[in-house]
Amino acid sequence: MSGKARVAVLVSGAGTNLQALLDACAHADYPAEIVLVISNVPGVQALDRARRAGVEALELPHQAFASRNDFDHALAERLQAARVDWICLAGFMRLIGPELLRPFAGRILNIHPALLPAFPGTNAPRQALAYGVKVTGCTVHFVDEGTDTGPILGQAAVPVRDDDDEGTLAARIHQEEHRLYPQALRWVAAGRVQIGGRRVRVV
Repeated sequence: MSGKARVAVLVSGAGTNLQALLDACAHADYPAEIVLVISNVPGVQALDRARRAGVEALELPHQAFASRNDFDHALAERLQAARVDWICLAGFMRLIGPELLRPFAGRILNIHPALLPAFPGTNAPRQALAYGVKVTGCTVHFVDEGTDTGPILGQAAVPVRDDDDEGTLAARIHQEEHRLYPQALRWVAAGRVQIGGRRVRVV
């Protein structure tokens, strides 16, 4: 698929955002192709999704490595061997360290189920309900050394209903994630994104 950006997706679970990206990449006019999916958790559903789509799927259990740096180094080696242009984190439940950030600086995206900088880290829908916000949502951002602190590429708002619990709110946020993430990847793969400090422009 000449001319398309080569993308790897890192996963740890069911892979619903991976599926949204796979579905987008199936369209002929989409400017990216997923060439590799790697999970740090063996046997997850995301790997099956990748294989059904004809994409190489690898298990790389983090417990097999003596340190976080060793795991990140092994991950970086596999990604470099696959000649990927972009990395998408899709429910990847590991912090990214310098061994991976250095070779792919500015080329790693993540999706987070909140309107950053609000509610970083885990259990963002639970945090939103506990705080009592009226609007939350999801954010696609570039990955840096911090936890959900990189420049913001795109966001989508989700109203919080009075009768919401964590499950119902998370489900509606997921719906927006599945729309926003493929759009954000389209922008970067097409070369339409400019970053100046923390400000990101789509041109």
